[in-house]
Amino acid sequence: MLNTFTSYQLIAKDINKSIDRIEKQPVVDRDTQYYLANITKVKSIDDFVKNDRLFKYAMKAFGLEDMDYAKAFMVKALKEGVTDPNSFANKLTDKRYAAFVTAFNFAANGPDATIYNSAQQLVTKNYATQAQIAGLDPNSDYVKGETTYYLANITKVKSVDDLMSNSRLYTYALAAYGLDSATEDKDLIKSVLQSKVSDPDSIANKQTNPAYAGLALAFNFEANGENATTINAAQQPTVDMYLRQSLEEDAGKTNEGVRLALYFQRKAPDISNWYDVLADTALASVVRTALGLPDSFATADIDKQAQLFEQKLDISDFTDPAKLSKFLTRFTSMYEINNPTSTAVSSISVLFAKPVTSGISTDLMMAMQKMKF
Repeated sequence: MLNTFTSYQLIAKDINKSIDRIEKQPVVDRDTQYYLANITKVKSIDDFVKNDRLFKYAMKAFGLEDMDYAKAFMVKALKEGVTDPNSFANKLTDKRYAAFVTAFNFAANGPDATIYNSAQQLVTKNYATQAQIAGLDPNSDYVKGETTYYLANITKVKSVDDLMSNSRLYTYALAAYGLDSATEDKDLIKSVLQSKVSDPDSIANKQTNPAYAGLALAFNFEANGENATTINAAQQPTVDMYLRQSLEEDAGKTNEGVRLALYFQRKAPDISNWYDVLADTALASVVRTALGLPDSFATADIDKQAQLFEQKLDISDFTDPAKLSKFLTRFTSMYEINNPTSTAVSSISVLFAKPVTSGISTDLMMAMQKMKF
């Protein structure tokens, strides 16, 4: 059996290839095809939770499969939505619930929740509103004609350049945000559309007029690339998360350490403080193992745990792929020492034996010991 470090590296070095392998498994493929064929037919919360197969697929995608029986709980979260910071989902410590409700946002988008795309429905809604402000009836032939053209062609747009090269679509998109394509600086608009909307210092967000940020958010080419005008969180993004969850689950069947490493790798970019880590038992377990701390450390005062983690590690390293890889090399190596994949390989023998496939090589152990945190 391959050791924890090697097993993790074999998967992590080409995640897409690993996910493709999982996707081809008969059960996974069958469930995914069913999900994609039927999720767009769901028009209400009741439709959603009553279809057990769809609901369980979605819950697993967000790491909530252990709660797929608690339908009344989830219905409450879905009904209250996420617009109000005091909504049920937003008040829950576990952020996965708010993420789930955001993806299946029936509270905000009603029957369009599973087909909603901001470059489509949001932009056309805003265009109708702006038409009224300019004194046009939203039901006039002109407005309806422009909207029909926009919806028929916007899904063909795969980049900022595609949008800007079609003057009719470009004019419509800007008008939806009260911007005049005839007078706006095209270089500025291009920079706005290319902005990272999650960055408060991006060009879109630094403009005095909030319309620019609204335009960038509606299309969000930076985050969604060529899928910006078609993406819907309830469709392919949910499938992608389901496949990643399935990959981690599959890895965990033979080695829980590999599953933990893959989970940490996935969650790492979103970790903003040590309390995020401590609130997640899996993340906290990875950090304790990497630092050589016993499980009993989890019972210590929460502030003292956070303080020690901060002293030993730089949390910003988790957003750096190279530094994250180094950290996970240490974790998988330490996990192997504590949980040898071969009964013949004890912690002591791992440290001093010649390199073997079932243990950790001497070179790897030497490199691990030199790592600074």
